[in-house]
Amino acid sequence: MGLFSMIADKIFHHPQARPEPSTPATASAVAPVAPAPAPAPAAAAAAAPVDVEAVLTSMAEIDGGGGNWRTSIVDLLKLLKLESNLEARKALADELGVHAGEAGSAEQNIALHKAVMRKLAENGGQVPDSLYR
Repeated sequence: MGLFSMIADKIFHHPQARPEPSTPATASAVAPVAPAPAPAPAAAAAAAPVDVEAVLTSMAEIDGGGGNWRTSIVDLLKLLKLESNLEARKALADELGVHAGEAGSAEQNIALHKAVMRKLAENGGQVPDSLYR
């Protein structure tokens, strides 16, 4: 599993990603109805995109701040409890085809963060433009 897959997994499968829908109160006289089958994963993703910013904000609050995850790839990886060292970022850059600046440079780290957010948006995440443009 590549690093991006681990990033997406941590965000898209976080409890905040898809809160349980509230069930309406029903009268006790109503006969029980068999639950509807769960929608297929693709249908669920299409029906309710994951609010990436809300999930990461929630994780940051739980984690005590989360650093500057909105712009820093290092802080984003740390928030997700993933390896953030230079080797991990080089591998992620190769995986996503990011070749801006020297490895580990501010230029590459900024481009890498934007590429991660863009890729999350391409894979069913609701990501504000401010996080990747």
